[in-house]
Amino acid sequence: MTLVKFNERRNGDVLNPGFNEVFESFFNDSFISDRMTSRIPAVNISETEGYYHIELGAPGLKKEDFKINLDRNLLTISVEQKSEQTETNKKYNRREYSYSSFVRSFSLPDSADDGNIEAEYIDGILKINVAKKEEARMASRQIEIK
Repeated sequence: MTLVKFNERRNGDVLNPGFNEVFESFFNDSFISDRMTSRIPAVNISETEGYYHIELGAPGLKKEDFKINLDRNLLTISVEQKSEQTETNKKYNRREYSYSSFVRSFSLPDSADDGNIEAEYIDGILKINVAKKEEARMASRQIEIK
């Protein structure tokens, strides 16, 4: 059985019916979409009673490749990785360069304790724990009904 994508005609397609199909096929192509999404690592953000947790999936890197900066309440994670291989023979010289980089930024809430941030890189996952301020920990409590 073959699945065929059905495109409904919209008002703008009457004058130039193939225009949108060209762009849709380009951006929906699995080769292109895989390349575009693979440049920015996936992030999981969770919260416990005392911490905010940020997990960034970036396999193949070393902890030295990461730079983590805090500017006011903006936490920025960046990677810039360069590698160079050179092979020289009598008749030719071959060089291969590889360069990859990304930047992810997160706004920390006012309840985050910016002086208590820890980061570790284990098994391809960068884990950042941001402690909450003491006031934020006490803010949630159960209210008794009288």
